[in-house]
Amino acid sequence: MTVSSVSRALSTSSVATSFAPYVSSFGVSTSRFTKSLLASALTLSLLGAGVSSAYAAQPDAAKLAAGVEQKVIDWRRDLHLHPELSNREFRTSKIIEKHLKSLGLEVQTGIAHTGVVAILKGGKPGPLIAIRADMDALPVTEVVDVPFASKATDTYRGQTVGVMHACGHDTHVAMLMGVAENLVKVKDSLAGDVMFIFQPAEEGAPDGEEGGAELMLKQGLFAKRKPDQVFGMHVTSSMPSGMIGVRSGPAMASEDSFTIKVKGRQTHGSRPWNGVDPIVAAAQIITNVQTIVSRQVDITKAPAVVSFGAVNGGIRSNIIPDEVELIGTIRTFDQPMRADIKVRLAEIAELSAKTLGATATTEIHQGYPVVVNNPELVASMRPVLASVVGDKMLIEPGLITGAEDFSFYALESPGMFFFLGVTPKGTDPETAASNHSPAFYVDESALKVGVEAMTKVALTALKAQ
Repeated sequence: MTVSSVSRALSTSSVATSFAPYVSSFGVSTSRFTKSLLASALTLSLLGAGVSSAYAAQPDAAKLAAGVEQKVIDWRRDLHLHPELSNREFRTSKIIEKHLKSLGLEVQTGIAHTGVVAILKGGKPGPLIAIRADMDALPVTEVVDVPFASKATDTYRGQTVGVMHACGHDTHVAMLMGVAENLVKVKDSLAGDVMFIFQPAEEGAPDGEEGGAELMLKQGLFAKRKPDQVFGMHVTSSMPSGMIGVRSGPAMASEDSFTIKVKGRQTHGSRPWNGVDPIVAAAQIITNVQTIVSRQVDITKAPAVVSFGAVNGGIRSNIIPDEVELIGTIRTFDQPMRADIKVRLAEIAELSAKTLGATATTEIHQGYPVVVNNPELVASMRPVLASVVGDKMLIEPGLITGAEDFSFYALESPGMFFFLGVTPKGTDPETAASNHSPAFYVDESALKVGVEAMTKVALTALKAQ
């Protein structure tokens, strides 16, 4: 409604005339009342128009994501071609630093060895939110046939290994670089600030080193100002491309690793009775430990997993060695169960070895806590995610026994960690190569969806208009 139309409506109406006796009884002229009524109507009209225009003027996350899509793909391919292991993400951090500085952001480097953090100050006062992407690759030799397949190698546990972004951290970095660029473009509309966290060593620091989210926090990441909310995203082959999964409450398992050293007495393989065979003892330990989950803990309360990932011992076919080393992982969703399994593991290892004349020493390495998504935050952001992908493409996944050190951030501030499907159309997610596989494949069309989703989450959290 225009000013002239309001004026015409009032001048031709009988409002002023009808109220004239009452108006004049208060000593106010009819003309003054008419002008006042005109002003009030105009104010209401402008307020209504303001609400509509503010809604219409809210930054378009889909348009912003489309604008950086090719950049995100290019960044991702470059990072994929040049993967770096945990705490060794030197080239990656330089690329991130250069981009963030080009956006005019305050950038801090060297946190937790190679971490990069930038702060975007919005145009209006408001909360601080944090968005995190992990940067490290894995000791995996790639077999995917793409032009930008990794040929990189490095040293891991004293062995020369192939290096690959087999968990999609290259996509996480590229998407957050895109989100940062998007939010800088609309910073004046943001009622609050954004902390961009590019984190090293999510897959675990090398032996003898610290790293990851825990070290970033230890070195003061949230010391000056703790975020009011923290967000993270992870690509997964377990969902079709462009699907988003988010779960309220416990979402990903805690993770603890263990090392069991089984000691016997070395002897010639042709005369095992002259020694104590740690290989046989290790085999008994591996078998007996399987009863922890299958027979000893209440898995109707919460799932649990105990797996062995490495058995190291011996060097020749005819030598029974002195020692065998077992390495494995424990995954739980319940803290008392987590503690109970650790005790049972050590007891079974010790007693199983003892029956064969060997000894077993168990060392538990405390790992990541359970990832817990804040229920209120998830409830408020679920409609936002649905607006990006549609109700049918937004799911609540089951409990995930994989672990994530995003959990450390979510212990400090209300957090939400969601998943983005990257398995291309025509491929069954049930049979697609999983994360951490040498055949892990990303449908790059999903990256625009991820950028749009995280951009819109940030805009909503900061009430951008």
